[in-house]
Order: sequence, then structure tokens, then C-alpha cells
Amino acid sequence: MIRKKKGAIEWLEFELFSAHPEIQAAVFLRHGGVSKGPYASLNMNGKGDDPKAYAHNRSLVFDALGINHATVCDQPHQAQVSFLPKDPVESLAQSDGMMTNRCHEALLIRHADCQAAVFFDPVTKTIANVHAGWRGQVLNIYQETVDKFKNHVGARPENLLVAISPSLGPKHAEFIHFKKEWPEEYWQFQCHPTYFDLWAIGEYQLIKAGICPSHIQFAKLCTYSNPEDFFSYRRQKPVGGHATIAYLTKGL
Repeated sequence: MIRKKKGAIEWLEFELFSAHPEIQAAVFLRHGGVSKGPYASLNMNGKGDDPKAYAHNRSLVFDALGINHATVCDQPHQAQVSFLPKDPVESLAQSDGMMTNRCHEALLIRHADCQAAVFFDPVTKTIANVHAGWRGQVLNIYQETVDKFKNHVGARPENLLVAISPSLGPKHAEFIHFKKEWPEEYWQFQCHPTYFDLWAIGEYQLIKAGICPSHIQFAKLCTYSNPEDFFSYRRQKPVGGHATIAYLTKGL
């Protein structure tokens, strides 16, 4: 991934989108903010943190990208994706993803160990930003997102580009009750007893949904193993969270 910096704020960008200036996608690291304690320092999840610190962190992130606002959804660990502006605003409360073809409609996903996945269709000039925790993967939110692209803008899955943020790696993704939590289809991704490769599951789901393997980029940076750059709920509680922001700079 490409590491960038403005002042003390640092973020990662995906090589997958380098040839497409019409999309901006950034995964912000935990540096350069004002939050304290377990939320230090660029916490982008307001739960538990000082509201003033959280608001200041948001302003720092928005300034780094040159935007004034970003739309968020409630991320209840489900598989719903809202299409903006057509879907009702109330649907954001039930959504773990957002999709738009409006320019400068910034979509913000909050995450720590979970995957933030940015989808881009260069043909219809449509993006989605999706939160996929393990529960979202069990419900296959990636298939739901691809279906949304097909049904709402007529996108072809083979045209989609998908980039996935740093997230929980195989060495730390333990599920001792996996037989109750995961459908048997995914047991093949158990890399050690009770440990699962969530990156491989995500790639499997995307390819099964019709995404070309060469159109998928997983960061493959483990949030648990890199405490300097990343928050991790598995490593520490309470904990802060990151922001992945995506928006179109121009449309059709």
C-alpha cells in the first residue's frame, strides 16, 4: 500500500486505484490525533472517547482529504448496503455499507479488526464503502454489495475493483465456537485449530460473486500485530477505531 502524510496525519492508499484518479480512497492510521489513553491518538470511533477529541480528529481527517463532510452508517454487523441518495436515509441505521455514484459524496466506514472494503466500478463510476466484520462475512455482505451494483446501476461484476483495508490476520482470528458461528462452507479456511484466515474467506467470497482475482487487493496487514499503526479490538479493550473514506472526484 502507498503511505501518505499531511502534517501529523497518516493514511494508506491502494495501488489498485492508482490508474483511476476519479476515485479517492484512504485508510487512516492511528497517528496525529488528539485522543488519549486507549484511544490515542487518531480515534475515529466516538464510542467511549472524549466527544471533543473525537470531533477534532474528524476535522483533522477531513482537512487532510480536503472534504467538509462524510456520510456514515450505523454498522450493526448486518449485510445491508444503502444506495445514496435513492434509499431512504433511515436505512443507514440498518446498513453496514454505502454505495453512491454522486461526486464528492464521501463515505466513511469505522473499523479496527474488521475489514473495510472499497468497491469501484470504472464503467458506471459508482463506489461502495463496506464494513465486513466476521458476522458480516458470515452473512456474505460482499455478495450483497455486488448484487446491489448489478441491480441499481447495471454493473458487471467482472468490471468491479475491490480493495480491502488492514484487518485481523490469520494468526489472531480465533473462533473457538466456529462450528456454531460459521457455516460449514467456510471451515476449509481454518489455518490452525480454531484459527481462521478471514482474508482468504473474503477473497473466496468476492471471486465467487464474480470479481476477477486481479481486481482484488487485500492490504494483508494485521491490525493485531501492528499496534504502532493500528487499533485492535482483539488486542485491547476499550479501543479506538480507524476511518476508511472513499469518494468520487468526478463521475460520468
